[in-house]
Amino acid sequence: MTSVLTTDHPAWHTYDNGARARAVRTASGIWALSHDEGGLHVACVHGTEDVKPTIVTTDPARLPAAAPSTLRTGLHALGVSQRPANPCLWDAITTAILRQVVRADQARKLYHAWCRTFGTTVDGPLGTLALAPTHEEVLALADDAFAGVGAKFHRSALQAAATHYGQHHSEWEGLDAAGLVTALTRIPRIGPWTAAAAAADFTGDFSIYPHDDLAVRTWAAQIAPDHPWPAKKDKAFGPMWTGWAGTDRTALHTLTLSTLTWGSHAR
Repeated sequence: MTSVLTTDHPAWHTYDNGARARAVRTASGIWALSHDEGGLHVACVHGTEDVKPTIVTTDPARLPAAAPSTLRTGLHALGVSQRPANPCLWDAITTAILRQVVRADQARKLYHAWCRTFGTTVDGPLGTLALAPTHEEVLALADDAFAGVGAKFHRSALQAAATHYGQHHSEWEGLDAAGLVTALTRIPRIGPWTAAAAAADFTGDFSIYPHDDLAVRTWAAQIAPDHPWPAKKDKAFGPMWTGWAGTDRTALHTLTLSTLTWGSHAR
């Protein structure tokens, strides 16, 4: 079965030959990740290789049997997917904040501008890659700097998150996915959606992702257009989605992440 790359994180760059690349920061160094016809490649480009990125493999064989057959068929056709769990909690928080109130394509452009302007750049296998500024660098920015890259709306959330991250990150990094969601919602302007998106990105556990997210709804409806999906603002979608998996967290993770992966490739 063919393995595909999950590119929901906005850091991924797409090149003319179809290859993808991004940079990630671990506790020991900076790594360049790239994906082409030969699969996923991981290389340390700065620091040491002591702490490597973790790759989450998701197999559609673990989809919940109660999900609509047309949805399962579409996701099975996608095949096994690979997604790097974000090794940097601060980047996961930053990414979730920058996704607030903007569409996915806008969030991707905003994230790239944010990283290029204020972050760290490294040489990747296909060109220059940029990482998000650290929490210390964010706290050192003047208020008007945020507006310059289109992040004026996100300024207060990023500043509050940077302050709390500096105080609590050692504790947060040891929490399980559900505990991390609870901890992050204590930050001003970090609601349940942002906290869950950040926690899923960092831990690689998409059983706690905000399942009624617009992206999940949109792609599910495109995969299985004949299914009677709840209306856009109908709150029945989340309970329906999680109900198909019951208590099987792996099934819920597979259902959610596979759907997001399908959407990445559909675009």
